[in-house]
Amino acid sequence: MRVCAPQALKKPANPPHQHIKTVAQSQMAQYPSSLTLSPPKSQPMASLRGSAATVRLLHSASRVRLSLSSASSSLSISSSSSYSPSSLKCLQFSPLAPHIFKDQNRSSMSTVAAASDPAQLKSAREDIKELLKSKSCHPILVRLGWHDSGTYNKNIEEWPRMGGANGSLRFDIELKHAANAGLVNALKLIKPIKDKYSGVTYADLFQLASATAIEEAGGPKIPMKYGRVDVSAPEECPEEGRLPAAGPPKPADHLREVFYRMGLNDKEIVALSGAHTLGRSRPERSGWGKPETKYTKNGPGAPGGQSWTAEWLKFDNSYFKDIKQRKDDDLLVLPTDAALFEDPSFKVYAEKYAEDQEAFFKDYAEAHAKLSNLGAKFDPQEGIVLDGVAGEKFMAAKYSSGKD
Repeated sequence: MRVCAPQALKKPANPPHQHIKTVAQSQMAQYPSSLTLSPPKSQPMASLRGSAATVRLLHSASRVRLSLSSASSSLSISSSSSYSPSSLKCLQFSPLAPHIFKDQNRSSMSTVAAASDPAQLKSAREDIKELLKSKSCHPILVRLGWHDSGTYNKNIEEWPRMGGANGSLRFDIELKHAANAGLVNALKLIKPIKDKYSGVTYADLFQLASATAIEEAGGPKIPMKYGRVDVSAPEECPEEGRLPAAGPPKPADHLREVFYRMGLNDKEIVALSGAHTLGRSRPERSGWGKPETKYTKNGPGAPGGQSWTAEWLKFDNSYFKDIKQRKDDDLLVLPTDAALFEDPSFKVYAEKYAEDQEAFFKDYAEAHAKLSNLGAKFDPQEGIVLDGVAGEKFMAAKYSSGKD
């Protein structure tokens, strides 16, 4: 492999690591920022084995990280801001060069895996709040975050094959899964925000939008953390069938099969089900619900569908109250909803949440934060916390590792 500066350099008489330093100094003329090199001290660049060379270019507010590992023949480029391939045209790698930017042509919404920028995360959150005010799209943004993270399988240790919150839902192959019907509309809503804040990964943006939607709808503050790395190709999407179905033959057993696979328990299953206090089911998408009801015929947003609650843009404990009472035929109750009051273990929590909204909010916030971290690879490893709010009490690595 060979690293060259934009201008030709004479072959140095110095050892290889000093040659790299000279190249870096030349690059600094183009990038008025800090440059850190970590070359091996005992081996030439051409014969690296069992070690890695890392180049970090910090240009203005953006970050581009180039990692090389000859031992595994792997190369990755990550950026918290947009960059031009032409700025790296003199980085020659053989035979890996054709694969550096292979992701760019796979999807109009694809991006190279990168850690997110905290300042851009905060700005993106404000734009999401404005989007929620103008479009009343709280439910579909919650669903977007859930369906990206809900593919996690704790029994698979390899990332990203384990699934989870890794931004894979942006690819068409996963969007076309039956459980994701209609979520293309969520991607269209947030695409301008992603385009504006290229220093925020898709994985982070999906979870940021989901948590912000809950909070803006009157729900609890979700103790989130960020820094999730994106998958880079549609081949890394999970197979279809990992998300819960609405009307399985044995609803309670089905919920446990799906959520236990994620590492969640009965309390968390019931608490997370409470998010159905937001939104509507549309028969043309899910096969469930009425075309419209007295609660949905006039919107807001596109009219139609059947909601679980009368005030379906307000996050509270109405879902549990309405399912328990079942007094209104215009309110939706799916088989998996009914199971919460039919299954003895689920019923304990459902009854509690119907009576105690504060208890529901507390348990929901913890469960949502846990769900949002499933399968996520964080960079930095400890994650990014906004507003000085402590992250959730769970260790993300615990359920990113596939081990209990």
